[in-house]
Amino acid sequence: RVDEWTDVDRKRVMNDIITTMFNKKFMDELFKPQELYSKKALRTVYDRLAHASIMRLNQASMDKLYDLMTMAFKYQVLLCPRPRDILLVTFNHLDAIKDFIHDSPGILNQVDETLRQLIETYSCLSDGEFQLIRQTLLIFFQDMHIRVSIFLKDKVQNSNGRFVLPISGPVPWGTEVPGLIRMFNRNGDEVKRTEFTTDGNYVTPQREGSFDLYGDRVLKLGTNMYSVSRPVETHMSGSSKNLASHAKENIVPNPLAKEELNFLARLLGGLEVEKPGGSDTGFRLNLFTTDEEEEHAALTRPEELSYKVLNIEATQEPGRRAELSRILGELEVAEPRPESCGKGEDLLALMDGL
Repeated sequence: RVDEWTDVDRKRVMNDIITTMFNKKFMDELFKPQELYSKKALRTVYDRLAHASIMRLNQASMDKLYDLMTMAFKYQVLLCPRPRDILLVTFNHLDAIKDFIHDSPGILNQVDETLRQLIETYSCLSDGEFQLIRQTLLIFFQDMHIRVSIFLKDKVQNSNGRFVLPISGPVPWGTEVPGLIRMFNRNGDEVKRTEFTTDGNYVTPQREGSFDLYGDRVLKLGTNMYSVSRPVETHMSGSSKNLASHAKENIVPNPLAKEELNFLARLLGGLEVEKPGGSDTGFRLNLFTTDEEEEHAALTRPEELSYKVLNIEATQEPGRRAELSRILGELEVAEPRPESCGKGEDLLALMDGL
């Protein structure tokens, strides 16, 4: 509620979340070469980060926030003019985060260090490697078609939740405006030109976005969607419900799943989360107009979009247990964990404590 929410509270929440998000050990682990996280693992990380402060969200608001985040990111990746621009989108994210904590030098240094890691790790990749990254991300999000009103109003999303690719505007940097076909002979000499008309209104970009620590990114994807104040809602369309039901993850217990999630728990266990105590009861964030609307959304949310944690016992067979221990050993973090993290070894116990 507005009357209970002050600038001091807002600043504290943002500082807590950003400090947790850019924890050095957490960032170092994310930068290690690895397979993409599963949807359940991503949701676990997101829940942990969202509750890293005195702010609390009920399940329905948490679901809505997660839906908005995933669809916004899918939109940004899908509409990147070229695969390498994914890095510019990420830089836009970090530039916006730095604006939130510009008067907190310690946290700002954490974000700048992550920016330096991004530049060092990804600036040397080829266009083909960026294309592989882009396709991997789009495959991850391909069955998610959740309608977001801000996209529907801007006509960048159809009523079935699918995004609309533009046929006008700047072409990718380093490419030419379509409309000309050149033909060459075997010696590489141009012998003929043919022009054709296009339905789109294409223009040449004035300059390339900056891939440095500071600079003009040019690309607007990844900047604040709410620079113009307008209401935002997320809805699950009927057609997307049917699509999602066909894409439901395999519910047969995977013997590696418990080990994978427990490894994730160890990683998250190292992140300190301040629990509200005493007279400080914390703030509850409701992304719906009323509490009743939030409760209704929780009851009507499609089952296939739930992110419930399953109890999976993978320790019955000694042979399988030995193999899992070997695999998990390869995933161990070299840096020793503080003993205080011992109680958070199991992911289910960790989530119960949130």
